[in-house]
Amino acid sequence: MRTTKPYLIAEMGVNFYDTARVLKITPMEAAKMYIDAAAEAGIDCAKFQSYKAGTIVSKNSPAYWDTTKEPTKTQYELFLKHDSFGEVEYQELSDYTHSKGMDYTSTPFDYASADYLKNMVDFYKISSSDLSNLPFISHIGSKGKPVIISVGAAYLSEVDEAVRELKESGCKDITILHCVLSYPTDPRNANLKIIETLKKDFPDIKVGFSDHVAPDKTMMTLATAYMLGAEVIEKHFTLDKTLPGNDHYHAGDPEDFKKAIANFKWIDTVLGNGEKTVLDCERIPRREARRSLVLTRDMKAGEIINKEDLMPKRPGTGISPVYTDIVIGRKIVKDLEEDTILTWDMV
Repeated sequence: MRTTKPYLIAEMGVNFYDTARVLKITPMEAAKMYIDAAAEAGIDCAKFQSYKAGTIVSKNSPAYWDTTKEPTKTQYELFLKHDSFGEVEYQELSDYTHSKGMDYTSTPFDYASADYLKNMVDFYKISSSDLSNLPFISHIGSKGKPVIISVGAAYLSEVDEAVRELKESGCKDITILHCVLSYPTDPRNANLKIIETLKKDFPDIKVGFSDHVAPDKTMMTLATAYMLGAEVIEKHFTLDKTLPGNDHYHAGDPEDFKKAIANFKWIDTVLGNGEKTVLDCERIPRREARRSLVLTRDMKAGEIINKEDLMPKRPGTGISPVYTDIVIGRKIVKDLEEDTILTWDMV
């Protein structure tokens, strides 16, 4: 896996099916367009989803998304639209993604997918929806790969159970992603401070953020998550946010991701390294903006300096005001005019 901070995942999911339909191209051609755009934007990882409608959901499972954006009434109907890919197709996507210099993963939603993905993915991603599916979590954790798991719609105790299951299965590299399982997530529900809670309660594992807030013009949601300590950031990815479908209206397009990456770099730039010292760019201002002891009147050689004879003024090229008590009571060694900046050879 890349070591970028934050590590940025483009959740392509199954959005490319809608693009393929609109452009009248094959889903594979559309998926590769998504990968190309993500690589050009500087994204670290392309993520897909591996499932079959018949193994992920019962036929009567109702929709839980915004049906004004995606009118499909049952989960089964929606998943059935986007489940034509299998092992061969995901292997092709893995090879293509790696050829573009990016990492690759696909979230498995059944045991068969988890098994065939093992030699394709750089890490496993487990959906929030499987957080309580502990046998499945254990199965994935035993594969010897890093695991990133979203923890949306969960109590802290459930997160703890999932993490324990991964550790007991032998998984050595775990990342948990704060997530709000609502599409789109109202910014008032984003509750990004949970990132800090997770980092405090799970100090031995990495913490990140899986975002379902609709993009704003400045991509501040992701920037805020990074500033709160998110090491991995995942967001849905689309080539056209106006397309109908479950994941386009809250996804980011390539330009949104570019803005996010620029924000991350800016944050790193302005945060610095935390060492408190005098920077090179401060040396001249430090000298010119600090104060020296300055005479308030003309003084003759041999006169004794009193408190009233001194005033701290800029620049800081003379005797510092910290030595005021040492200077008071000393003699002037030569005639000096009012407003003279005192130096040690004058007293």
